Amino acid sequence: MKSTLVKVAVVQASPEFFNKSKTLEKSIKLINSAQKKGARLIVFPEAFIPAYPRGFSFGIHIGNRKSAGRELWQTYFENSVEIPGPETELLAKEAKKHNLYISMGIVEKDGASLFCTNLLFGPEGKLLGKHQKLKPTAGERYIWGEGDGTTLSTYDTDIGVIGGLICWENYMPLARMAMYQKGVQLYIAPTADQREEWQHTIQHIALEGRCFVLSCNQYVNKNMIPEEYLKKDGIKRNENLESRGGSLIVSPMGKILAGPLWDQEGILYADLDLDEVVRAKFDFDVAGHYNRPDVFKFDIPDQPPCLKAKNKKKPAS
Repeated sequence: MKSTLVKVAVVQASPEFFNKSKTLEKSIKLINSAQKKGARLIVFPEAFIPAYPRGFSFGIHIGNRKSAGRELWQTYFENSVEIPGPETELLAKEAKKHNLYISMGIVEKDGASLFCTNLLFGPEGKLLGKHQKLKPTAGERYIWGEGDGTTLSTYDTDIGVIGGLICWENYMPLARMAMYQKGVQLYIAPTADQREEWQHTIQHIALEGRCFVLSCNQYVNKNMIPEEYLKKDGIKRNENLESRGGSLIVSPMGKILAGPLWDQEGILYADLDLDEVVRAKFDFDVAGHYNRPDVFKFDIPDQPPCLKAKNKKKPAS
């Protein structure tokens, strides 16, 4: 019988704040470390390049924006990632070099706007596609635009169907259902949520979708943030700047396979048996025999299908 085991890696680390080149260098080192352990899929946190700006206000007040905040925003903007660009090209080359898949959270620069975006690279050295966060949460709406619904897709790869949502998108039931309908098996959930309650959310998604869930968060110590950025934003070093992490990997039956990892950088590994997805759906298939399409109508206009990733000649957009 053909083996269905897939080794995955979830990277919990801190970026080099607001510095995309140094963060990319660190990412490459982490990729090299994970691939040596045999990982075929390596997952990075939300907005890893150039950082999730926890605790920053960018000088925003209702009805007023400070000039120093605009300058800080410019630094953040200049260190965000264009698609395509040199950063995406380098990550694609790394995926090809090591014959693996890379899920990378970035801040995407599109024209003069920024979006919270997750990228997926494949072993053929191509960007398979991107997903833009549909609804930035709370103060995130000041800095990130609302994502394009046509990026809500999954990818049928040689290691399974890969898809997922970013952070609190995972609290949107219909967005989750969009993933389930397209047969997601490896559900990626990059986040900035460091609460212990988040662990229950991830276990619920695994049980609801009968899929493996890989939740990935940054670990940030307040001393890692350059003083120049704190001064420009007028904030002090305090616990509101920290992220404890809490990354974890969960099985289709809701069992924690690795993690949660708290208060340190590190890489979580797990060998996933995709046959568990089939066995888990024996008694509950949310998009199949446990669905009632005669009662509940669900349709997303212009939603892309599950995309065939292998041998694709052009990257999805």
